[in-house]
Amino acid sequence: MDRRYEARKQGILDEAEIKPEVVNGMLKRLEQFAEPFVASLGRREARQNARVYISGLLSDLERKNVESIAYRHDQDRRGLQRFIGEAPWPHPPLLEELACQVGEQLSEADGVIVFDPSAHKKCGNDSVGVQRQWLGRLGKIDNGQVGIYMGYASRKEHALVDVRLFLPKEWAKDKARRKKCGVPKEIRYRTRHELALEMLATNGKNLPHRWIAGDDEMGRSSRFRRDLRALDEQYLLDIPSNTNIRDLEVEPPVYSGRGRFPKQPFQRVDAWSNSLNKSAWTRINVRDGEKGPLVLEMVKRRVLARTERSCRDVGEELLVVTRSPDDNGKIKYDYHLSNAHPDTPLKELARVVKAEHRIEDCIKRAKSEAGLSDYEVRTWTGWYHHQTLSLIAAWFLIQEAQRGEKTYPGNHGSTDTHDVGHSVASCLRPPISRLADAFCAAKKQASRAGSFSSLQAT
Repeated sequence: MDRRYEARKQGILDEAEIKPEVVNGMLKRLEQFAEPFVASLGRREARQNARVYISGLLSDLERKNVESIAYRHDQDRRGLQRFIGEAPWPHPPLLEELACQVGEQLSEADGVIVFDPSAHKKCGNDSVGVQRQWLGRLGKIDNGQVGIYMGYASRKEHALVDVRLFLPKEWAKDKARRKKCGVPKEIRYRTRHELALEMLATNGKNLPHRWIAGDDEMGRSSRFRRDLRALDEQYLLDIPSNTNIRDLEVEPPVYSGRGRFPKQPFQRVDAWSNSLNKSAWTRINVRDGEKGPLVLEMVKRRVLARTERSCRDVGEELLVVTRSPDDNGKIKYDYHLSNAHPDTPLKELARVVKAEHRIEDCIKRAKSEAGLSDYEVRTWTGWYHHQTLSLIAAWFLIQEAQRGEKTYPGNHGSTDTHDVGHSVASCLRPPISRLADAFCAAKKQASRAGSFSSLQAT
């Protein structure tokens, strides 16, 4: 056992090593990478501040906020604070450029667009959108902000491409707080689903796709699913375990001869799935490699779902997915609704389920490696400026990881590097966390040699 453990440990260490040829020229590539994004900023000072901020988000700073980034680059923090928190430069052109690049480089006709709300826990009540609300990633009601993220996943890779801040009703109606935080006058209260549809309308055309996916905050809304159907979009959306469904593939109760014809009663989807025979489940092997098989058990039925008070007579495909028991013997169940054709293969549905989990990894990656949650800004403008530049920094790391794969393919174990449940560090080869460390080391070495000035010039 000890020998096998040591061999596996050494293999992991060897796999995580970043070869010199992977990081050579990284700083120059960052300067070239930033050019199409900062070009829309116009003024020389704004372009310089954008470069500095992106490189700060890629640094080894513990807290990647304006003050620490300015200190790292020996700059006056007030200038960088104005650039992030007050300057009127528009962020939408940068997000559109990001979506276009992701669409061009990761494009596949059957790609998956994923919407995923993610919480940023914050203290106080003065920052835009902060209040006690449901923070999905924390699984509880707490004080914070919620961003609605749009991601794109294909077999090539996955990345975040757009974001919207959810402004609660209390904030939308509070003129004093709106003015203090610089919320534009045209902004009104919009649900998380409306924000997702807005991003789809803005950047969906730049991302070739066949599917829309999302977590149960997205899937619980029958109106959102209806709107996607009206747009002729094919979806596979999570739903909560307490969703009531009627199985349309089961014979209804016998008619008594009086009154209306009886129908199958509604029941909770978790109770329904627990009542199924073992023969109803199909085993799908979605990974077979060094890490061993990842086996999902799946069942698909035509159902009528009641996710809100009203119930429309619209049949949908219910997909229930279970994973192999964990070390504690506990099986996890995931529930999904789809408007896909009933003949859609389970293997294809499993691919879309995996895509949703990839975007969860994207958000974790951006938070851990590109400072997505590290901001200390209070204004509407500041929030969007930080978020935009953080998504761009995360995209640079993804491109560097892809370049590292081509430069040094090595032995990366499983042929499917995006399996459900993988840690962020193992999602890409070389691991993005190691690339971030290598980037920081390269910056320090270049700074000592006096060759990092190009990142601070126009």
